[in-house]
Amino acid sequence: MAVRSRFQQLRSKWSRTFPPNLARLMLLTCAALWGGSYLIAKFAMVAIPPQWLMGIRVLGACTCMMLLFHRVILPALTPRILVPALVVGVTYWGTMVTQTIGLQTIDPGRSAFLTAAYCVLTPFASWLVAKTRPGMINLVAAVICLVGVGFVSLKSGGSLALSTGDWLTIATSVIFAFNLTFLGVYAKRFHPIALTWVQFFVAGVLFIAGALFTEPMPNGAWLQPSVVAAFLYLFLGATMTAQIMQNIGLAHVPPAQASIIMCTESLFAVVFSAMFWGEAITWNSIVGFSLIFAAVLLSIIRKRKD
Repeated sequence: MAVRSRFQQLRSKWSRTFPPNLARLMLLTCAALWGGSYLIAKFAMVAIPPQWLMGIRVLGACTCMMLLFHRVILPALTPRILVPALVVGVTYWGTMVTQTIGLQTIDPGRSAFLTAAYCVLTPFASWLVAKTRPGMINLVAAVICLVGVGFVSLKSGGSLALSTGDWLTIATSVIFAFNLTFLGVYAKRFHPIALTWVQFFVAGVLFIAGALFTEPMPNGAWLQPSVVAAFLYLFLGATMTAQIMQNIGLAHVPPAQASIIMCTESLFAVVFSAMFWGEAITWNSIVGFSLIFAAVLLSIIRKRKD
């Protein structure tokens, strides 16, 4: 007991004296890790089909969470959490499966910016689910985001065209907006860690089931060093490490600042994609990405005012 008491005192002191700039750097690193995950997932899917990739990644996170937080998770696993688990799990699965399948046919930076539209759509999802009416600035942000998507879809001949991968990624942002809304509703009733665990578990089961019926079975190509390294990045870096740094950063940085720092994820994604994937950044892409990013910032400003 004395050791535990001393540890709690040390943790409390560390929490009070934690350097804010270090916390901001951790959030920026978190955004960079997430931004890099688009590129790494693109590399990994050369060998691993998308549902196998996400299923192993999510169930691996489930295993680690259960080992670390079983005292919080196990008491919450009652019949009361069944419906919330299915709702957040199915919407999370829908988010990830559309994003990863869409990412097979579009560039990582493009995927990141189209996905970022969820920030703009979330107030409207909240309006439908929680009856919280969006403000005028949300409508302005939505129009700006729509114009941004239009520039992204602009072809060299002046015509507008979105590929199947683009539409799947837009669907990702829509489903993710509802996933976040439901998480916000249910997090008031259940412990957030327990809710996150059941979300990952349901989604992981759906990923593996989908992979068994629609994708090739595992093979030796999955054990190539580059593939293993990509998977370790996605699991240990973009999932475990990024989540820990996000939680620490959010404890020491005001929410408005933290949101702006973390939304740089899409900027990192397009920079990494241009540097290491060879993604072509045309003038209309730059205008489109800038408008989408501006719409995201407007949505964050709205949250700050609320």
